[in-house]
Amino acid sequence: MATETGGRFSPHLRGVTVTTISTLLGTIAGVLSAVVAGGPEDVLGLALVAGAVVVQIPLFQAIGIDVEDFSKKDYLYVAFMTFVLWFITWGILLTAGALQ
Repeated sequence: MATETGGRFSPHLRGVTVTTISTLLGTIAGVLSAVVAGGPEDVLGLALVAGAVVVQIPLFQAIGIDVEDFSKKDYLYVAFMTFVLWFITWGILLTAGALQ
C-alpha cells in the first residue's frame, strides 16, 4: 500500500480496511458462486468474482479512501485477495457438497 494517504484514513487503517473489504467480498462471491453457479465448470462463478473485484474501487471511494494513491501493486493486491478468498470459499463449498 502507498504510505501517503489523504482524508481520514491513516496508512495502517487504510490497509486494514482495503484488506477487510477485499476478503469479505471474495468470501461473499464464493458463497454466491456456490449458490448460483451450477458447478465448477459454470462461468457464472468467475463472473461473480470479477464483479466483486470491479465494484471495490467505487466502494473504496464511497467510504473515503483516496484511490488515486493506488499503484498497480495495490490494484493487484485487491484482485488477488478477492480471488483467493473466492477460490477457497467456493472450493470448500463444492467439495463439502454443502449446498446440494
